[in-house]
Amino acid sequence: MTSVPSISTGGADVLAALRALRLVPVIVIDDPADATPLAKALLEGGLPCAEITFRTPNAADAIARIANEYPDMLLGAGTVLTSQQVAQARDAGARFIVTPGFNPAVVDYCLERALPVYPGVCTPTEIEMALGKGLRVLKFFPAEAAGGVAFLKAIAAPYVGVEFMPTGGINLENIPSYLALRSVVACGGSWIAPGEWLVTKQFERIRAATERAMHVVRESTAR
Repeated sequence: MTSVPSISTGGADVLAALRALRLVPVIVIDDPADATPLAKALLEGGLPCAEITFRTPNAADAIARIANEYPDMLLGAGTVLTSQQVAQARDAGARFIVTPGFNPAVVDYCLERALPVYPGVCTPTEIEMALGKGLRVLKFFPAEAAGGVAFLKAIAAPYVGVEFMPTGGINLENIPSYLALRSVVACGGSWIAPGEWLVTKQFERIRAATERAMHVVRESTAR
């Protein structure tokens, strides 16, 4: 199993863990009963991390179930749109927050509570808004639709010291190109555990996909 630095509530610890893993599975869970079998599959595949998205009403419940069963797993909440969702995610056990866009109210709420937050950006203006809040690690979304690796390289060039977590259209074929960029901390990916696999309880398939993904990540990082 992949080892990661011990995680406390601190942002530096969370970021160190993300740097070590290089991959964050982005998960949509409809049935919270699927949460712990999913976590088990990810762990057995070598990836002790999950970003549970608030695209369903059961996201907080799913996070809480995983946090209770697997307390050492690095859990984040994704697609967070409101401060209320941040509060729900934090209470459930989420250790970091990911948003699709730059929402100042959500960012401020997280910063006031020392909760790591990685807001989505796609333009220089959004990057500079994040810099104004003291943030240096941002989600780049939607990565492939916005222009992929070439666009990220171009947009990152003026902002020395800013790092990104590309998400959106990342897969086994293109993740090595993203991880090769110095400005990339980790990539978010939904291909490891797509919704239809969860609905049909294909947890062994998720385990195998996770194992393969981590193999590709390790190979990419070693280059």
